[in-house]
Amino acid sequence: MHEMSLVQSILNIVEEYAARQNFNKVNSITLSFGKASTVVPAALTFAFEVLSEDTLAYGAELKFDIKPVVIYCMSCSRDITVNSYEAVCPDCHGNEVLLSGGTEELKLVEMDVE
Repeated sequence: MHEMSLVQSILNIVEEYAARQNFNKVNSITLSFGKASTVVPAALTFAFEVLSEDTLAYGAELKFDIKPVVIYCMSCSRDITVNSYEAVCPDCHGNEVLLSGGTEELKLVEMDVE
């Protein structure tokens, strides 16, 4: 479960910012990633609950901004948001498509702190 190492990296970032910005508590953390990435929100939440104990982030709410899966169809010449990546355009059924969104890596976007 790579979510454990992702959460540990997030907590390291929190500690670095706390040292620079002098805050004592994290109320919420907003994370962004693509729906087609390998990040599993439930596993990330579980890992955060376990690893954040005894840290400034303990009890903080995790918020997710999950970017949709987007394909570019060369036949339609447009981007199309889909539920999951398939190598076929849902509109024209052409098979010349490129995955153009939804693979964004995990980013810490915002923290609400005290």
